[in-house]
Amino acid sequence: MKVLSNLLIAMIAMTLIVACKNTPEGEAAKVGEAQTEAAAPAAAKTYNVTSGTVYWVGTKVTGQHNGTIAVSGGNIDVKDGNIASGDFTIDMASITNADLDDESKAKLVGHLQSADFFNVAEHATGKFAIVSVTPSSSEDVTHTITGNLTLKGITKSITIPANVVVMGDKLTAVTPKFTINRTDWDVKYGSGIIGTAADKIIHDDISLNIELSAEAGSEG
Repeated sequence: MKVLSNLLIAMIAMTLIVACKNTPEGEAAKVGEAQTEAAAPAAAKTYNVTSGTVYWVGTKVTGQHNGTIAVSGGNIDVKDGNIASGDFTIDMASITNADLDDESKAKLVGHLQSADFFNVAEHATGKFAIVSVTPSSSEDVTHTITGNLTLKGITKSITIPANVVVMGDKLTAVTPKFTINRTDWDVKYGSGIIGTAADKIIHDDISLNIELSAEAGSEG
């Protein structure tokens, strides 16, 4: 009996270790209702987004998957060397997986694009629009950015850290990993909130990080 009890304890401990190991990485973004988006100030310098990638990691108790989503365009307005306003578009049809073989990859991507997840047929793009950008007191990042994130036609504000560099006609913005709760944007497949079996639950939090590059285009 003692041996059985010890075995059960060991199994529970291993389950907890695996669950913790597969917890999404990153600080939770502050999420709230959509806010008024910043307007481009007079004489702002506009930087056109030339490339951008959203890196994602989704996890569950038994493992995880990761991949990318392309940023398809956008504009960032800069005044006196600081970001003042802007937005960029997220091409949901470009979602990829980076850790599976071709057949499994195609199956997962198809599922992510379906109505179970991001319903790409009806919501082909997402959007991030800047509300405010403020200098950060952290030594790890330069700024704190609040913006409205739209996915599946649902808009919520999120506040995230970022490293922003504006140098001449070049602008880059890179975030460390952060997490959002997918159910805030009505992505509920496999969530524990809908009674999914414990060993099938997909964590509600998704780990994301964003990289953007832009080049100066015009004066506002």
